[in-house]
Amino acid sequence: MTYIESNLSVSSEAFQGNRDSMQALLARVRMYEERTQQKSAASRERFEKRGQMLPRERLSLLLDPGAPFMELSTLAGLGLDNPDLDKSVPGGGVIAGIGCVSGVRCMVLASDSGIDAGALQPMGLNKILRAQELALENKLPYVQLVESAGANLMAYRVEDFVHGGSSFRNLARLSAAGLPVVTVTHGSSTAGGAYQTGLSDYIILVRGRSRAFLAGPPLLKAATGEIATEEELGGAAMHASISGLGDYLAEDDRDALRIAREVLAQIDWGRESASTAPRHFLPPRYDAEELLGIMPSDHKRPVDMKEVIARIADDSEFLEFGENYGSATVCGHLKIEGWPVGVITNNGPIDPAGATKATHFIQACCQSRTPILYLNNTTGFMVGRAYEEGGIIKHGSKMIQAVTNATVPQITIYCGASFGAGNYGMCGRGFHPRFCFSWPNAKTAVMGGEQAAQTMAIVTEAAMRRKGEVDEAKIEALKRNIIERFDSQMSVFTTSAQLLDDGVIDPRDTRAVLANVLAICREEAARTPQAMQFSVARP
Repeated sequence: MTYIESNLSVSSEAFQGNRDSMQALLARVRMYEERTQQKSAASRERFEKRGQMLPRERLSLLLDPGAPFMELSTLAGLGLDNPDLDKSVPGGGVIAGIGCVSGVRCMVLASDSGIDAGALQPMGLNKILRAQELALENKLPYVQLVESAGANLMAYRVEDFVHGGSSFRNLARLSAAGLPVVTVTHGSSTAGGAYQTGLSDYIILVRGRSRAFLAGPPLLKAATGEIATEEELGGAAMHASISGLGDYLAEDDRDALRIAREVLAQIDWGRESASTAPRHFLPPRYDAEELLGIMPSDHKRPVDMKEVIARIADDSEFLEFGENYGSATVCGHLKIEGWPVGVITNNGPIDPAGATKATHFIQACCQSRTPILYLNNTTGFMVGRAYEEGGIIKHGSKMIQAVTNATVPQITIYCGASFGAGNYGMCGRGFHPRFCFSWPNAKTAVMGGEQAAQTMAIVTEAAMRRKGEVDEAKIEALKRNIIERFDSQMSVFTTSAQLLDDGVIDPRDTRAVLANVLAICREEAARTPQAMQFSVARP
């Protein structure tokens, strides 16, 4: 393969402006993440008085030192718990990510019990469901560190209660699929949440701290008149010796996490995996720092996405497919840490030739079992009389069919605009890519705000003319309102808050993130868990 010769001018005013804009957006993402961590850490004194570790301390002790931990959906619920973003605490009350425990790559969730006693925040349930979906699809063991006050009864919504059952259903599905569910119950696991513990294959309880019961003392007294202490109803010692709910009785948080690591070490999870020995590769020829200055803040300005490819591909090598046909849609082959990947990206809207080429390329990747990476940067499919006559609907539909039915892992990164049906053709979140991440500057919408405003202005003016009067002031006010509505919803600070991606990543980390998720996909393909008709039941 030939390598990409970069034409990027890192000293140009445009590059400097792009970089400054990207760094400002990254700083904003980090500010929200740090606010959540600081809010949780503010409970340190209370945790220490109880002889407990903070949630992130538990997580660091569970995970293998030095191994990567890919945290997911850190902005979940931003602005939904509090419309004032200066006071909003994102994360959904849950820490979720993929990391290694005793050498076993696992999906790991931890109740962020330093915040509101671990009660689920807005979007917290959706975050859990997405983590469970990823665990099932990638055949990952599921480890959860539970300490939650459960649902917030003051903010009760019946739909949350009903949909909450899906999280318990998924725990049963994970077990039946042969994917071990390992749970450390550090504190409360009560009411419906008790099944978060009960539906686990391996349960570790902490003496004097774990609580698992369907009805706590107040509800028990209200329902039956019976009076009992929390320890009598659902303490760790009782469950480990009488009810049989607990498999292991730990003395404290640290001891419980030691046991969890031993459980994962003993099940010999990787025995059937293909060799994961590193392959020889050369790093990109260009500095990843330069990824900060490539994407313009204005999505209407053109950009050559090959400059992005040059900074993530091994040795900056790229074998372009169909370079001279539908050239605004870029397809080709590259490698990430020695492993082949097909890439599709955009240097403009998708025209009939580009859609046809992408369809062919997707099918060819499926034939060779090559994962596909979509680097989203498109304002959509081309429109106009010539393109309609050229079959843009027909060819765009073929591309969408190919994306929908692809038989290889598909990974999506929103690098710039992802508008209209272009979002669909480029494997947007609605098409269930295996993993989906955003750069901080990414924008997702049915169309640009100005385009939407102009469209509605034309329609409104025509309606006014039919009635015999045109009010220009009303039309201008309408346009302003539409632009504001679209602009307020298209940024990652809205889309990621709504879990329309798996998290916002630093562009400089793109290659590392891709290497990690591609390894997860390879392990999944090589793994054959012992599926069963039923999940593992408690004794």
